[in-house]
Amino acid sequence: MILVTGGTGLVGAHVLLHLIESGENVRAIYRNTKSIEKTKNLFNLYKKPNLFDAIEWIQADITDVPALEKAFAGIDSVYHCAALISFDPKDENLIRKINIEGTANIVNFCIANAIKKLCFVSSIAALGDIAPHEKVITEETEWNPEKPHSDYAISKYGAEMEIWRGQQEGLEVIILNPGVIIGPGFWEQGSGQLFTKVKKGLSFYTLGSSGFVAVPDVVRIATQLMKSEIHNERFTLIAKNIVFRDILNSIADSLLTKRPTIHAKPLFMEICWRIDWILSNIFIQKRQLTSATAKASYSKNEYSNEKVTTILKTDFLDIHQYIKEISAL
Repeated sequence: MILVTGGTGLVGAHVLLHLIESGENVRAIYRNTKSIEKTKNLFNLYKKPNLFDAIEWIQADITDVPALEKAFAGIDSVYHCAALISFDPKDENLIRKINIEGTANIVNFCIANAIKKLCFVSSIAALGDIAPHEKVITEETEWNPEKPHSDYAISKYGAEMEIWRGQQEGLEVIILNPGVIIGPGFWEQGSGQLFTKVKKGLSFYTLGSSGFVAVPDVVRIATQLMKSEIHNERFTLIAKNIVFRDILNSIADSLLTKRPTIHAKPLFMEICWRIDWILSNIFIQKRQLTSATAKASYSKNEYSNEKVTTILKTDFLDIHQYIKEISAL
């Protein structure tokens, strides 16, 4: 039986759908019944509601050791997709507890239960920092602790260190470092918020760039690697490096709404996150824009998918076309 953590999130829910369609016996953990509804709605979105009932759900949390004991009973492989995605500095302690301590718990249970293989969905945020003589970030780019990183990036890097610890103790592992994951069904979180904001009439765009990937590609490559003899490797998963303005334009066109027209330059973004900080403290509300997200919006990082395309001989979905497809769902 296969265990999936984070089954109520974008990647985990799509992993569940793919595994069930493939005839696998699958167990997923959840924190509350409300969160399960997100996954159920995704199955309904794909018009496959009957497959949802094939999932065995167990209430647990990756930071709750006693609950994980029951979740791991009879399991032989694990897809660890659970994580807290936040760039709010106020969430620093929580994000490290869930992403680092929670991953350590998963690794410990995998070792204790002689799990055959563990797939960890990390992030390009955990990849290294490009040196002056380098142009592209790869799996081999070294992490520089002297450079500033968001709490989220640090937590994913720390989680990867736990995965490699497990590997040193005999656990077979695969680490995936996907870029910004585009996919349907979770419009109020992660990349789904881009669709929501554009639909509401987002006016601003930036000229920063990042690596983007469609969620079906992440799931397909994850399952392919888990079934292969490949282990103790990490893979960067991006279809293409794309400017944020172009992504927003594609979303706007697919939703038949107005494209963002105002260029938010770096200085403007730096002013905005400071204003957001003031307002969040005055009104005791969650941050909408932080120093890390402001900087990321105009940073031009380029990532390489050469390793995975060479080893698996794989192609990636065209992101702009995929945006059209999911907008029509």
